[in-house]
Amino acid sequence: MIEILSLPFMQRALIGGVLIAIMASFYGPFIVQRRLAFLGSGLAHAAFGGVALGMYLGKEPLLVAIPFTVLVAVAIVWVRAHTDLGADTAIGVFISLSMALGVIFLYLREENAADATTYLFGSILALNRGDIYLSCAALVACLLSLPLWGRWAYATFDETLARVDRHPVMRDEYLLLVSVAVLVVISVKIVGILLVSAFLVIPAASARLISHRFIHMMGWTLLVNVGGVIIGLLASYLVDVPSGPAIILVQSAAFLLAFVVHRVAGVR
Repeated sequence: MIEILSLPFMQRALIGGVLIAIMASFYGPFIVQRRLAFLGSGLAHAAFGGVALGMYLGKEPLLVAIPFTVLVAVAIVWVRAHTDLGADTAIGVFISLSMALGVIFLYLREENAADATTYLFGSILALNRGDIYLSCAALVACLLSLPLWGRWAYATFDETLARVDRHPVMRDEYLLLVSVAVLVVISVKIVGILLVSAFLVIPAASARLISHRFIHMMGWTLLVNVGGVIIGLLASYLVDVPSGPAIILVQSAAFLLAFVVHRVAGVR
């Protein structure tokens, strides 16, 4: 065990994974409680369009994907607020648009198409110092949003009452989804586009099954997320399987355990 942890690439993977897990644990409960689980997957697929655009322009893909995905998140909130369409419909529209743009950008620069697989499936064991620094910067931004936690939680449980109390519900929703968009793009490098939503949804869903209070839900989410990263990485190294899917399998096992506890204990 000590030998594994002494490997530089494993150390970077653990640091990067835990940083993402902490941020996902902050935003995940809001996503699950607001019934926006589809949002994580939607923004991850939107990030594909941004990554492909970065490759087409010859720029760092993640640095292009961040503003691209933020723009998509803002568009989703705007369409949801100014039409009768539900959030799932708005997300579905922008998923299709972003994926179509991504395919076109990759087609126009065929030599970069192979590199796109890194972002589809993730490469947590190949993280470099730049990736760690980017994750740290995102964590700092996440911590700066802590003063908004109370308002976000209030609006999450009773949006109508929050509006009556004159809270800036719509502005807060923009800030929340933009923050989630940034997290999703950074997570894409670690676990990949196909698995990134699991970090936001599975641990928070597990916590929702066994938690009565929102703050407890966030604590359980953090435990499942961080534990999933540590156990999943060690298991992937020992069994020689891909690390991203291994982490998700551990998180899924925690969800099954939470479901059993929910059924046996009757948690509501």
